[in-house]
Amino acid sequence: MYTANAIRNICLLGHSGSGKTALTESLLYMTGAIDRIGKNADGNTTCDYDPEEIRRNISISAALAPLSYQGMKINVLDAPGGFDFSGAVMEALEAADAAILVCSAKDGITVGLEKAWKYCETRKMPRFIYVSKVDEENSDFSATLSSLQEKYGSRVSPLVVPILNGAKKVTGVIDILQGKAYQMEKNKQVEIPVPGDQAGEIEEITDALKEAVAETSEEFMEKFFGGEDFTPEEMTQGMHKGVLEGILVPVLCGSAMSCLGTLPLLEKIVSLLPDPTEKESVKVTAGDAEAALKIDPNGPAVAFVFKTVSDQYGKYSFVKVLSGAVTSDTPMVNARTGDNEKLGRLYTMCGKKSTEVKELCCGDIGAIGKMDRVKTGDTLCDFKNVVAKPPIPYAEPCYSMAIAPKTKGQDEKVAAGLNRLNEEDPSFSVSNNAETHQLVVSGAGDQQLDVLVSKLKTRFGVEAVLSPAKVAYRERIKKKVEAHGRHKKQTGGSGQFGDVWIRFEPQEEQEEMIFAEEVFGGSVPKNFYPAVEKGLREAVQKGPLAGYPLVNLKATLYDGSYHPVDSNEVAFKTAANLAYKEGIPNANPTLLEPIASLKVTVPSDNMGDAIGDLNKRRGRVMGMEHDSEGNAIVEAEVPMAEMGSYAIDLRAMTQARGSFTMKFERYEEVPKINQAKIIEAAKKEEE
Repeated sequence: MYTANAIRNICLLGHSGSGKTALTESLLYMTGAIDRIGKNADGNTTCDYDPEEIRRNISISAALAPLSYQGMKINVLDAPGGFDFSGAVMEALEAADAAILVCSAKDGITVGLEKAWKYCETRKMPRFIYVSKVDEENSDFSATLSSLQEKYGSRVSPLVVPILNGAKKVTGVIDILQGKAYQMEKNKQVEIPVPGDQAGEIEEITDALKEAVAETSEEFMEKFFGGEDFTPEEMTQGMHKGVLEGILVPVLCGSAMSCLGTLPLLEKIVSLLPDPTEKESVKVTAGDAEAALKIDPNGPAVAFVFKTVSDQYGKYSFVKVLSGAVTSDTPMVNARTGDNEKLGRLYTMCGKKSTEVKELCCGDIGAIGKMDRVKTGDTLCDFKNVVAKPPIPYAEPCYSMAIAPKTKGQDEKVAAGLNRLNEEDPSFSVSNNAETHQLVVSGAGDQQLDVLVSKLKTRFGVEAVLSPAKVAYRERIKKKVEAHGRHKKQTGGSGQFGDVWIRFEPQEEQEEMIFAEEVFGGSVPKNFYPAVEKGLREAVQKGPLAGYPLVNLKATLYDGSYHPVDSNEVAFKTAANLAYKEGIPNANPTLLEPIASLKVTVPSDNMGDAIGDLNKRRGRVMGMEHDSEGNAIVEAEVPMAEMGSYAIDLRAMTQARGSFTMKFERYEEVPKINQAKIIEAAKKEEE
């Protein structure tokens, strides 16, 4: 059994393809957790075990891989780098106490690295930067380090640097703190002499590290200015504090495929990254009040569900134990529902492999089996101390498509499958649009939705197709008209007779139709008014132009006639419908479209492109400003009909650095030039 101070929880973040999953394999192999290194291309890595991940050669969800090193348990959370799967990154960040930002020596600073850095800054999360693929062709550690220091300042400091031979080929690494050099021979790390030609570089880096250590305490500052040298223990102590406080971001490097640099990285994880208790408390709510939960191994049991996996083997709720210890017979309550939860079996997970354990201690990460009522984001706690951790801050879904079964009659199967998948991945949403009669799925981008469609087929046996979501247009009239509706039917026996005169006019009070009556002298008996109103309310569901609902209408029944025998409710309802069909087309009907308020954040260099693109989408720019990070923020109003592909187009325009929020504002008249196309498309659909 491990104790909280012998645990390190780290998440690997970075751009897709930077080598996070390969690094996880290397860490597992060098600690004996696996006996051979898997490769993405072969589909046999520990963390990318989902059939979709194997098929696409990318990470889709955050996977857990625990390992042991120097008596410590290191829980590695391998997070996806694809921007469509940022929800999984949020989940990994919830469980981690520190991050390793993986950046390739071939590509340098990428958008994925920039975003990962921002996530850590927002959370004040201690971090390393690991420069991968240093031994590959066209890699340049020195250039990558320079660009990192230029962008993020002097706190970025190398701890491990590569050894280059005359041909600029990497043959080993130097651990600056230890003053030792290593190379790999037959998958084993071997110590070699430190190359003399790199002594100056090592000395320069060491001096910079001593200066950083001096800043971590007054005692060290005095020692530094007194000309005294720090002991190795003091260097480690000072750097540990510097990393914890964010004033030092160590840079390490290596090659996952050859395992070069993997053991120095493990040593620095153990010595420099914090254990779970070094973050003294986490924000929670107790009732309606904000509180701070002390991370205490001896405190009441509290566990946060940061991820859910449902597969053919069952359902696993992945938890991080925030306080106390959790055993399968620990009585716990779900803070969200107030339900008492009987815990299932406890497991540690390594990819898809589960190992049953008796207890999860404070700070540890594991999984609970068969918790059917528990969802991602729930807090399980001692019934004497009910607290709730804030929900995971998933990004608002910004890309929507309609989803429907390929074969008619399987709508319920699609909806049920999506609901099950939504339990695992709350970063997408599903809604049933009553107006357009479409099931709409919304996520971060086309890749995420494509994965959902594939999972529906492989896991739930239902094929679905995506199509652009229909826009919920409206219709309204612009002038007042009076119309006559007369329904007379005589077919032996009692007939049908209803006769109405109705005034139709636009109104601004409410979207829903206002019905009024001004009948004098009983030309239409009062008992038929509800039938007239009902006929009109049914009629306004289809406008005269393209069959969209007619809104902002006032209909006044002001005259008519009736037959003492043949008049009935059905006849007057039909007469009202006839009056609607006669009058509305003559009342200058027009189409309305939904308008959204949009807030786009882009790098300042892309501001011109962003504004030009919004103009093409018939957008109106309402204002512009710049934030402290050098981004331009553009506020605009845009027709929602033009925004279907905006999430993908903005990503392409800004190399994925742009983001936006959008919310419905109101309805506005569609320009005449665009109305014909919409009406034609609606008529074609009816055919």
